[in-house]
Amino acid sequence: MMGHQQRIQRKLFYTKINLDQRIRKDHILRKFAKYIDFDFIYKEVKENYGTNGNVSVPPPVILKIMLLFILYNIRSERELMSTIPERLDWLWFLGYDLDDEIPDHSVLSKARARWGVDAFKTFFERIVWHNAWKPALLTAASCLWIPAWYRPMPQIIPL
Repeated sequence: MMGHQQRIQRKLFYTKINLDQRIRKDHILRKFAKYIDFDFIYKEVKENYGTNGNVSVPPPVILKIMLLFILYNIRSERELMSTIPERLDWLWFLGYDLDDEIPDHSVLSKARARWGVDAFKTFFERIVWHNAWKPALLTAASCLWIPAWYRPMPQIIPL
């Protein structure tokens, strides 16, 4: 007898979802999370933030978002930010949960303006060149896409 898919009734509440269990153990983002400590960025950009006003998106999250942008060769920052809520692996990597608010795409351009393009260049050189030698990262990605605003380097860098 042929089975038929039942019409589903969407749940209002999910209580047993653990993103850490949903991401496979050999996922490339797990390797980046394991080998790269993104918290170094706090010290690097501390002088670019004031003590009053709204609380910003944490700098390590911005850096991780930019890494996703490069690693997955996303066409635009708007597309990137609209894709984040759809990807469990990206949510896990960024430290977000299913119902967390995702920053607006303008956060990235504001960070670039605040930190400067040279700062991003330095950060990515530090992340890629100082951490990519680790065998787990080398086998996880065969090449890394470099964004257009990072002109001094070739567009594709084989690892």
